[in-house]
Amino acid sequence: MLGVIVTLCAVLGLLVGSFLNVVIHRVPRKESVVSPPSHCPSCGTQIAVRDNLPVVSWVLLRGRCRACAEPISARYPLIEALTGVLFAAVAIHFGRVWELPAFLVFTACLIAVAFIDLEHFIVPNRIVTVALFLGIPALLLPAAADHRWDDFRGALVGALLGLGMLLAIHLVNPRGMGMGDVKLAGILGLYLGFLGVRYVLLGLFLGFLLGSVGGILLIATKIRSRKDHIPFAPFLAAGAMLTVFIGHGFLDWYGR
Repeated sequence: MLGVIVTLCAVLGLLVGSFLNVVIHRVPRKESVVSPPSHCPSCGTQIAVRDNLPVVSWVLLRGRCRACAEPISARYPLIEALTGVLFAAVAIHFGRVWELPAFLVFTACLIAVAFIDLEHFIVPNRIVTVALFLGIPALLLPAAADHRWDDFRGALVGALLGLGMLLAIHLVNPRGMGMGDVKLAGILGLYLGFLGVRYVLLGLFLGFLLGSVGGILLIATKIRSRKDHIPFAPFLAAGAMLTVFIGHGFLDWYGR
């Protein structure tokens, strides 16, 4: 049964990844993610269903639009494949438990936020709001099904903790920590807090650790300078996903 769930989640991840490509392209431009249908950004031709299959279509088209032959960014199949792999990994990690839907939503939102911040240096409120309003009922499901109300209270405490910690940094150094990152920390706290408040602290610690190392490497390789803004959301997202997968083992080891 677990194999069936993992396979279904992988396929769902590919489809969600295709939708995330639309979100990542349109949300920063304040466009609707529903209308108009998917189209080539170069010539405007609507993309046919056969050309909109995750990963496969990009390979068959050799990375070019069928109508105008303009190159299609490799980011599109990358995001689709990444979402499929992470959805499958989340399914393997949680198995047949009620919190699986919540953490699939969490994963999708993190992918969208990370890629948008990499390109546009913003964390859109629309995605943070979706993660919040889908997350609360999705986490209420396992709380009600398995009487895990303490875990749900932990999620609420975690949201306040994540929000409060990064808000304090923002108030001290507004240029170093944007409000988008503060709101994202609240979302991280909500989901990771369901696993335990310690997971929130670990997730933020790993995010800051990865951000520090990544920032040093970017400056050392002269990709960015000290005066340039370095997107923090991708590092927070990576720290959160690492916490989901290895948090229990790491905290258990650290506790001993």
